[in-house]
Amino acid sequence: MILVTGASGELGRAIVERLVGAGQAVIAATRQPAAGSEQRRVDFDQPDSLDFTGIATVVMVSAGYGEDDVVIARHENVVAAAERDGVQHLIYTSVATDGDHLGFALAHRWTERRLAGSSLRWTILRNGLYAELFGSLLAPSEGVITAPFGSGAVAVVTRADLAEAAANVASEPDRHINRVYDLVGARAITVDQIAEAAGLVYRPDTLGSRRAALEAGGLLPFQPAMLLSIYSCGAHGFLSRTTHDLRDLLGRGPTDPGPAIMERMEQPSAD
Repeated sequence: MILVTGASGELGRAIVERLVGAGQAVIAATRQPAAGSEQRRVDFDQPDSLDFTGIATVVMVSAGYGEDDVVIARHENVVAAAERDGVQHLIYTSVATDGDHLGFALAHRWTERRLAGSSLRWTILRNGLYAELFGSLLAPSEGVITAPFGSGAVAVVTRADLAEAAANVASEPDRHINRVYDLVGARAITVDQIAEAAGLVYRPDTLGSRRAALEAGGLLPFQPAMLLSIYSCGAHGFLSRTTHDLRDLLGRGPTDPGPAIMERMEQPSAD
């Protein structure tokens, strides 16, 4: 039996759908199960809700936004429960290898270390920047993109490809014991290229002006710094490296991220 956390989120839900489509026995776990659904309540902040008895493989979708101490505590609760309940294999969605300078990387790397020192078999999926998130950060105003990515290129990847890769690993975990995969795009793209394809103008803000706008935007206290780190890492070449890991797990080339970027630019909801 496979249990997938974060099943109400876009990545977790897509992983569950892939596993169900492949005929796998899967439990969709979420903090707030939908009424009348077969989802299981699993709340990383509530250790009493973490019952993994009878579960062979847990796909732990990272806990999402929060200060480092909050996210680390959540992940510790899950790993400890998996060890206690006899889970055989834990698959964790981390951040890309070259993402160490991102404002949310520390909790991911802590979790990787915790898994490496645990009694579990594990697989680390170091996910690159979502094409969908990249698109939402490029949302134009009056035909102009102002996101401060400069001339930096980013090896973005579609969420659907990452979900498919995770489902493939969960379906055959014995092939991926104690492996780390760097799941970034097959090519790095610049905002100039996106703007040209969309018929838009690219006129990037400075990081300082974008920070001021974010801090005035009513975000949670830790969010402006996290978003600024994405802009800065992208602008300065820290998210441009490509690998073959995603191709290897998919058994095909990664999906062209262009359409996902364009779609999200037109519907710039929070990701």
